[in-house]
Order: sequence, then structure tokens, then C-alpha cells
Amino acid sequence: MPAVTVAFDPRTTRRKLTIVVGSLEDARDRELVRRVGDGDEEAFRTLFRRYGPVAKALAARVLRQAHLAEEIVQEAFLVLWRSPDSYREDRGTVRAWLMSTVHHRAVDLVRREEAHRRRIQTAAGEVQPDVGQQVVDLTDLAESRERVRAALAEIPPEQRQVLELMYFEGKTQTTIAGELTLPLGTVKSRTLLGMRRLRAMLTPSEDPR
Repeated sequence: MPAVTVAFDPRTTRRKLTIVVGSLEDARDRELVRRVGDGDEEAFRTLFRRYGPVAKALAARVLRQAHLAEEIVQEAFLVLWRSPDSYREDRGTVRAWLMSTVHHRAVDLVRREEAHRRRIQTAAGEVQPDVGQQVVDLTDLAESRERVRAALAEIPPEQRQVLELMYFEGKTQTTIAGELTLPLGTVKSRTLLGMRRLRAMLTPSEDPR
């Protein structure tokens, strides 16, 4: 009887072991999603603990702002809680589905912010106004600093905050965006809207829109 030689490749064994472990984890994740569908809060918390950190890291790489990354992750997991049946087992793992949801929402937010910025630039004639000079001009027109303060008190708080930082503290829109952890486009939008309201109150003949 001829001798039989069995070749052992440790690299192949490790690959097989990885596949088996991965399959078990996928099966556990799918079971957790099914439990979430039954209203099991502990199953939801388990999935959040398992994939929340990596989801936030992914969102942060796209958005580069921690607070926005947290919001995107919360939205993505809210989808899991509200509509667990939106996960389809035949389309991949639970992890891949969650990461895809986070990535798509993060990219959509970036696109919305960019579109918003372009709209603001278009509304401003493609050139952002020298807001500091505009406020100075308004002060001259109103003949008193107090009148400007009184007018600022009447505009929405988020617009007032930006204008006060620019006018009274001389900060740039970029600096304000960093301090308030807001997208620059949002700061520019609040500036433009606030200036329109301010001008309308100090020069009533202008259209507040």
C-alpha cells in the first residue's frame, strides 16, 4: 500500500478559520437585526456598541467634523431601529449595510452643504460681501451704535450671534465657523440673511427678503 502524504498549509488554514469566524459573526448580527425587528432594545444596543465607533470614524473621514459625524451615525442607526426590515440578507452583511448607510448619508450631507454654498454665492452675486464694512455703513446710516444693537436684538438669535461676532469682535466667517462648529456655508447663509433683516430695519424702504 503506497504511503499517503498530507500537506499542511498554515496560511490556508488561517483563511478558512477567518471565513468560519466571519460567518458566525454575520449570523449573530442577522439574528440581532431580527430581534430589533421584534422591538428588542438590548439587541439594538449590542449592534450600536459593535459598529457605532467604526461608523463614526467612517463619517468623520467624509465630513471632517465630529458633531456632524455623530449626527449621521445617529440617523443611520435610527433607520436600523425604525426599519430593520430594510436590511436584506442577500445583499451582504449587517456591517456592510450599516457602513453603506452611513457613507451615503455623509456624502449626501457634503453635497447638500456644497449646493447650499453655491446658492449663497449666487445670491450674493458670486462675491461674498464685506460684512464688516456693511455694518459700519449701517451704523453711519443709523447714526448710532445703539440703534444697530437694538436692531440686532430683533433678528433671529442664530443670525444675531454671527453678526455680533463679526461686528463687535471683528472675527472672520471662517473663524466663526470653527468656534461655533458650524459649516462655513451655514455661517455665510446666516450672515446674508441677518444683513438683509438688519438693513430692512435700519432702512425701511428696502425689501426684507
